[in-house]
Amino acid sequence: MGNQNKSDKSLDIYIIAGPTASGKSSLALRLASDIGGVIINADSMQVYKELSILTARPSEEDEALVPHKLYGTMSVAEKNSAVKWREMALAEINNARKLNKTSILVGGTGLYFKTLLEGLAQIPPISPQASVEAKALLEELGVENMYKKLVKIDPKIASKISQNDSQRISRAIEVFISTGIPLSEWHESAKLLPPLGGNVKKILFDPPREVLYRACDQRFELMLEKGALEEVDKLIRLPLDPSHPILKVLGVRELALFLKGEIGFDLAKKRSQQATRRYAKRQSTWFRNQFGKSKRLSAQYSESLYRKNFS
Repeated sequence: MGNQNKSDKSLDIYIIAGPTASGKSSLALRLASDIGGVIINADSMQVYKELSILTARPSEEDEALVPHKLYGTMSVAEKNSAVKWREMALAEINNARKLNKTSILVGGTGLYFKTLLEGLAQIPPISPQASVEAKALLEELGVENMYKKLVKIDPKIASKISQNDSQRISRAIEVFISTGIPLSEWHESAKLLPPLGGNVKKILFDPPREVLYRACDQRFELMLEKGALEEVDKLIRLPLDPSHPILKVLGVRELALFLKGEIGFDLAKKRSQQATRRYAKRQSTWFRNQFGKSKRLSAQYSESLYRKNFS
């Protein structure tokens, strides 16, 4: 891989996926250094500048070694989505091609990769008024009754959404209020955004569960040492909507409860580590079932793994 012809390497696109704490960023950094690549973030939370420690964003030292794109580029005041990220990622891929550099996309947000690789139904922009109405409905009805309303409006979409997922329920209601058409119909009939072109090389980390869980626990300990508590303290002082996705970042809720004096520190840490392990398990399952054909690495990242698979 390190001996590609200069003329064609800009057409290569590496997709490095896998669960949290599996070593994706380390592989991306090593690979980018080796082949002259540009690392492009494909993690939905690492795009926000307000939370770098708990989202495990690359360090300033790592970012200085090779170009890193779409890390900490958005404020929590801005709305993000898979489609918006896709547009930004494609722009960065095109920029890399102009510089004859290989694009290396890395992250754990499966929907982002699915949107990029397979395309997605284009839905018209939602009117601000529809967003306001959907938010008011959620506050008035509560999640349970809001879900029942969605079942009546769009049973197909409702069957694919958890009854407790207020964000996705509100989104589906927003689409109906704004367009008068159920979200499922948009998915079925709207013109698809074209899938990604180029020479795509997919790499999936799938380490043993006990190894992954241990790495999750150790990484959260390290996050605490780096100042995760102070980071959460600053975050919860911002005027954020309670449904904002950034408040669902692993560790935020638990550390916020500690800061408010509602639970002890040890319990906050224990719950955060448990939540991280459960999330890693869900990610592993999703990627095994949804990521498709790829080069699978059944271990955490290490230099020996790199030499064995990429030298």
